[in-house]
Amino acid sequence: MKKTLMMASSIFILFILWQVIYMIVNHPLLVPSIGSVFGAFADILTHLDSLKVIGFTLFRLFLSIILSGILGISIGILAGLNQKLSFFIKPYVTILRTIPVISIVVILLIIFGYAYTPFIITFLMVFPIIFQSVHEGIIHIDHELIDVYRLEEKHLFLAIKILYFPMVKNHIILGLLQSFGLGLKVLVMAEYLSQTRISIGNAIYLSKINLQYDLVFAWTLILILIATLLEYAIKKYESAKK
Repeated sequence: MKKTLMMASSIFILFILWQVIYMIVNHPLLVPSIGSVFGAFADILTHLDSLKVIGFTLFRLFLSIILSGILGISIGILAGLNQKLSFFIKPYVTILRTIPVISIVVILLIIFGYAYTPFIITFLMVFPIIFQSVHEGIIHIDHELIDVYRLEEKHLFLAIKILYFPMVKNHIILGLLQSFGLGLKVLVMAEYLSQTRISIGNAIYLSKINLQYDLVFAWTLILILIATLLEYAIKKYESAKK
């Protein structure tokens, strides 16, 4: 109850600040009013074309994260078990974690064009997070548990199934929680820069060039809502499995 009250208070203060800034700036093209933004927000959620845009962006997000998850978990487990593989892949993961996103987007646009760039950039940004979470989970497993298992069984895939995977499950959940938020931000940015058809990024771009800043704010609220709902769904699933 206290947590809910604190969150509600925080959101309320945010809206007060928004209203104060709106009154100070006194220019709807620069800072739209709360009423106009929520009107645009309702418009988006009640039009089939806008819902289609949201659906296509979510499809790109889920597809990219599923591929990142499969490879990140698999390679993370193998790298955690094999130090040579860990040393081999570490430079690539470091590069992906440190290189500016905009640089990768521009390079990918040149090489792969506009259609595939949003998928690839999201995959490249999410993969290191999932890999790192799983890899860290594997190398921090209690070695006594591993030794006990090895006395009984020596099959690698069986070990992954009944020992390693359950032990790193929480790390996987954490990696996914981080991935959805980052993945959504990176994906929409790539959609915006590449002007991907039927996408939230393109909708924001069109709203911007048409000076419909209430729509820009409304789409931003929708992105925040999507990220919050995805995080809530993952946490809910995790608590239900316990």
